[in-house]
Formats: sequence, structure tokens, C-alpha cells
Amino acid sequence: MEVKNSESQAKKRAFLTPKRILIVVGVVLALGVVGAIALNQLSKNPAFCGTCHIIKPYYESWKNSNLLANKHAAQGVECLDCHHKSYLEKAQEGINYITGNYSEPLEKLTFTREQCLECHEEDYEQAVAATEFEESNPHDSHMGEIECTQCHQMHDKSKVMCSQCHTFSWFEELDDSWEIES
Repeated sequence: MEVKNSESQAKKRAFLTPKRILIVVGVVLALGVVGAIALNQLSKNPAFCGTCHIIKPYYESWKNSNLLANKHAAQGVECLDCHHKSYLEKAQEGINYITGNYSEPLEKLTFTREQCLECHEEDYEQAVAATEFEESNPHDSHMGEIECTQCHQMHDKSKVMCSQCHTFSWFEELDDSWEIES
């Protein structure tokens, strides 16, 4: 019995040579790198993001709605154009999804005016001019400079914040992607 154990241990030692261990570790690392590169490329495609059930509603609002997300999609803006993520953040999101470590609905992200103006800086002056209504101008508010997201929502209906206190005739001209508070 002891001889058999010695023989099997000797075979194991012969099989697990340092060279073989390095080859196995190298193959595993190479597969990990190739997998990470493939996932990174896939994550650039909005349809890939939409395969996760928690992201699907956001993807649908981007692809098939009358919301601001879809208006951005029509201009060629994709998810990662606004949702900048590092490799580590993407990996952590994937792990959180697989392990169920997330809340539903997802926590709403906030964007600053400066982030919006990275793309819309030139458009902002046009927006101010285009919304110069007789009664008011929502882009030239008596409240001073406010965050764009006070009114403009990407994946939900946008909100006319002016309607909290005011009633203006231009409210009636807004499409149903806008919510008017009363």
C-alpha cells in the first residue's frame, strides 16, 4: 500500500513541474486578459448593456422612446459617451450584477451642468435664444444658473421646474416627454 502511495505521489510531482505550472498560470492569465478585452469591447455596444435586466429599461428608453435619451441616441450618442467608466468600475458593476449586489431601481446618477456643457456649450446659447418666450425664459431663470438635470431627465420624463410656481402658455406646447407639476 505504501509503495502504491509513493508511486502516485511521485507521478503527481512529475506532472506538476514548475514549467507546467508556469504554462497553466500563463494560459489562465492570457484567457483572463483576452476575456477582459472582449468584455470591454462588448460594453461599448449599448445593446450589450441592455442584456442585463436592470439596465434594459434604460437601454429601451435610449433606443425606443420619446425621452431625452432617445433624442441623444438619434444624434449618435451612446451610453459610454455620458457614463464614463474605468475598467475597474466596469468590472465591479459586472461582479455586482452577477452576485446580486445592487438595488432596484438603480440609484439615479447625477450630472453637473459642466458635464452637459462638455457637448452642449455652443448649443446652450442657442437654447437660451430659442426659449426666449414672451412670458419667461426657462434657460435664463430668475433662479440663476441651475443644473440642467433640474429639468432635463434622460431616462424619465423631463420636468418643467417653472411649473412648481408658475403657469406659462408655453407649457402647452411641450410634448408628452415633459411632466408639468401643478
